[in-house]
Formats: sequence, structure tokens, C-alpha cells
Amino acid sequence: MLTQGIKFIFIAVLALLAELLYFRVADRFNIIDKPNLRSSHTHITLRGGGVVFIFGAWLWAAFFGLQYPWFLAGLTLIAAVSFIDDVHSLPDSLRLVAQFAAMFLLFRQIGILQWQQWWVVLVAWIVCVGVINAYNFMDGINGITGGYSLAVLLPLLYLDGKLEFMSLPLLLCVLLADLVFCLFNFRRRARCFAGDVGSVSMAYVLVFAIGMLMVATREFYWIMLLAVYGVDSVLTILHRIQLHENLGEAHRKHAYQLMANELKMPHTRVSAVYMLLQLAISAGLIFLPVNPYVYSAVVLVLLCGAYLLFMKKYYHLHAEYLAQAEKKREI
Repeated sequence: MLTQGIKFIFIAVLALLAELLYFRVADRFNIIDKPNLRSSHTHITLRGGGVVFIFGAWLWAAFFGLQYPWFLAGLTLIAAVSFIDDVHSLPDSLRLVAQFAAMFLLFRQIGILQWQQWWVVLVAWIVCVGVINAYNFMDGINGITGGYSLAVLLPLLYLDGKLEFMSLPLLLCVLLADLVFCLFNFRRRARCFAGDVGSVSMAYVLVFAIGMLMVATREFYWIMLLAVYGVDSVLTILHRIQLHENLGEAHRKHAYQLMANELKMPHTRVSAVYMLLQLAISAGLIFLPVNPYVYSAVVLVLLCGAYLLFMKKYYHLHAEYLAQAEKKREI
């Protein structure tokens, strides 16, 4: 019988082999990401490398048992639809139906569907689907999805070691899959991008883990484990609404995009900034002897202030880029 350590080594090797096999499939069927005026990259790159995240979850079920069948069914559903969308664009309505259905399965696994406060479940449903889509939008530069996911998974692993709110092997298997992905993405010139299948699948796993943590502790401040992404996503959406833009169209207005494109910072450095900032915030939430809700409020105010100051100072560079791009199209 395999020991735990050997199991995880075997899982890491299998995840690596699965990723390499996917590269051959993606290359054979031309599953690629072509750069355009809205992109933050300049080279044609394989898309969908984040499929290794769901491989990690399947390997967990194969080696440690099907402890969360509803969760795994929801993850498989949302990953399958997202992968199809990576290959051939699907209508937004179809993707949303799949996401709401997958969230129903997740809530069934967590055990909150029987709550009598139906309105709380409805709000959680909407918020969680929003989180998944926000996580999907926060992509586009090398290392940010893989690196930021590590910054969320590591505190969850620590907390699970203390509180035992979910399967520790599941978190470890997803972490190993994320490390495999980072080998090919967290670099100056990425060999692959996560694609919708990667970012959506990872978001689903993290929502499940944080949901399990919230239910176990009856505390909601654990949403701060996603604080950096959350603030950037929400404020960027509000900014785009102010500009009367179509929220469904691709753009380059996130703070990390301005850092990578207009300020010419290396992608990996920008991703490391987001990763380390989230790790610092999570460490403060876990270890500082202060009221976690007061701490959360202070952190959110500081993050919002930093975002607004950054945009006030540098957004004009993006506006100039858009004006130049429009002139080129007219020519």
C-alpha cells in the first residue's frame, strides 16, 4: 500500500505527464491564444493549460476516494463547458446556466441548501458565480492565475491543518497541479495559458474550500483570502460602468494590466506582487491579534485607496494607448 508521501509524488508526476500530453493535443487541434490589441502578450501561445487543475482533483478522487461527489460533479461540469468555450466560443447564457448548475451541486456538497434563510442562499449563489467570473477575468499575464492561486491555497492548507474543515489531500493535489502549471506559465515567455477551463476550475475549487471554511467556523471574513483579486475586479467593473463600456468585451483596464502593459513591468514581477500582497493580507488575518472584521475593513479601505491612487496617476497612459489603437484602425 502506497504511503502518503509516495502517493503525492506519484500524483505530481501524473499531473506533469497529463499536462505534457495536453500540450500535444492542443498543438494538434490548434487550441491557441492569438494576441490582439486587447491582449497583454505578443506571442501565439497554447490555451487551456489550466486543465491540469481538474486533473489534480480527479487524481485526488482516484487515490483518496470520492469524498465529495457533488463537488467533483460540479467541477467536471463547469470545466467541460469552459473547455468547450476555449475551443469554440459559447453563448454567455449557456456558460451562466452551467455555472449556476455547478454552484447548485457545490452548495449541495457544502450542505447549505437546507438553510431556512433561502434569501441567504440566493445571495451566496449570485456572489459565488460572480467570484468565479471575476477570477476568470483576472487573467492574461504570465503567472498571475497560478501564482495568485498558490497565495490562496497555502493559507487554506495551513488553516485546514488547524481546523480540519475539509480534505487536506484535495488541497494538496490541487496545489501540486498548480505547481505543474506554474512550471509552464510563471515564466517570461509562457508555454501555455490557463484558459477559461483553468481559471474557472481553480476558482470553483477555491470557492468550495472557502465555503467549507466559512460553514465550519460560521465566520464570513475568510472572503479576505481573495481580497486583492476582489478589489481589483469590483473597482475595475465600476470604472468600466462609469465609462459606459460593454462589460462583456475584453479590455486592459485592470491594475495589473496597466502595470504589465503601460508601465512595462515584467509579467512575472507583477504576478509576484499580487501573490505576495495576498499572502501578506492572509497572514495578517490569521495571525494578528486583532478583530478580524476590523482588520478586514481596514485592509479593504487601504486596497481601494491604493487602486484609486494608482489609476489616477497612470490610467492616462492607457487612454493614450486606446487613442493610438483607434487611429491605426482608421488608417
